[in-house]
Amino acid sequence: MSEELLKSFQKAYRNLELLPLLQEKELDQFRVDYGGEVIEELEQLVEDSPNGDGKIIFTGHRGCGKSTLLAEFSRQFHDRYFVVLFSISDTIEMSDVNHINILFAIAVNLMTEAEARKVKIPQSTKDALYKWFATRTKTEELNLEAESSVGFDLLKLISTKLKADAAVRYEIKQEFERKITDLVARINEIAALVRLASNKDVLVIIDDLDKLELGRVNDIYRDNIKALCLPNFRIIYTIPIAVLRDKFLRPLIETETNDQVVVMPVLKLFEKGKSRQAGSQPRPEAQDVLCKILNKRIADDLIEIPAAEKIVLNSGGVLRELIRIANECCRICLRLIRHKPGEAVIIDDDILDKAINSIRNDFAVPLGKLDYEILRITYENFIPDDPKDPEFLDLLHGLYVLEYRNRQNWYDVHPIVVELLKEQGLINGSQGII
Repeated sequence: MSEELLKSFQKAYRNLELLPLLQEKELDQFRVDYGGEVIEELEQLVEDSPNGDGKIIFTGHRGCGKSTLLAEFSRQFHDRYFVVLFSISDTIEMSDVNHINILFAIAVNLMTEAEARKVKIPQSTKDALYKWFATRTKTEELNLEAESSVGFDLLKLISTKLKADAAVRYEIKQEFERKITDLVARINEIAALVRLASNKDVLVIIDDLDKLELGRVNDIYRDNIKALCLPNFRIIYTIPIAVLRDKFLRPLIETETNDQVVVMPVLKLFEKGKSRQAGSQPRPEAQDVLCKILNKRIADDLIEIPAAEKIVLNSGGVLRELIRIANECCRICLRLIRHKPGEAVIIDDDILDKAINSIRNDFAVPLGKLDYEILRITYENFIPDDPKDPEFLDLLHGLYVLEYRNRQNWYDVHPIVVELLKEQGLINGSQGII
């Protein structure tokens, strides 16, 4: 076995984790300039908020790079605002997220960030806030003064309980369900203390709300969007892109946020319909971005250029899918190196075909007859019969269908899923260039 080759692929495999770039070191190492217009749009809404309390909805396909962009955005704004960026999935069990524990999580993370940055809040005020948190999370039996003297991290314990203890979340929900203004008043108090002590306006960014199941999103926003807009400071909420197709939720969200909705588009590799034409070439600017992302994560001697280009095409312009395909290729190569020590291994068309087949099988498992029919119609017409159909929204949420934006929005089927339609005999096997 070539230890050097093994280590090279292990490094590439680690570089291709399906995780956003959140830490400054990761951003410096892997980030490619992408989404500048989206950052500018977010900046305008944050900076020009009339009352300093604007609520912004940020959306886009899962895996299109929203989390990485928000991390970069928060880094750029760190000197101008007291930025609190956190993932709801790190704070609350995703199956139990509701508007009350979202608001409670804002309070916890505001206070945690204030502690991390050593914001000078009067000790008596801080103790009162700690007591309030402790009571709501059943940690009131702790001797806070004694514990703090030995470095006890009360906020960390509270965060752990909020994440892991369903009983705590239930108690919080029961207490504030009919007293949401009491909870918001406490949040506003913390924000006001932070603003005064830091001399910066507060900006809270809540990531990963877009990863919730659509039914959960509906429950949160349909009846509770007003509550989420009550805090008197700037907040960026993330939502699934499928929500923008909901005929009830979209106008409700637009009304309550003053139409402050920002969409991060998928990188458009082809203009509408061009991918079906023989010999059609992808848009250079989109292809270059995706190739640069691969180049930063996989050494040139580990992948053939044609295979890299095909990975880009099969991604459909979705960053997550680009990383997912390349990651699967590395997994196959690592197994080959161990199985056939001494043989040369490189990501080529054969390795890529095996990776694509594996991912295609994953896509195929949940699909039923109705799903295939919706996909066929979408492929043929670049739009489904009913963009508001729940079954179509699920396909959009699951990346089976990708939304692209020109003057008018249009849809296409994920390139890997196109092959499933061909296998089913639903479209001509000669269609497409991938």
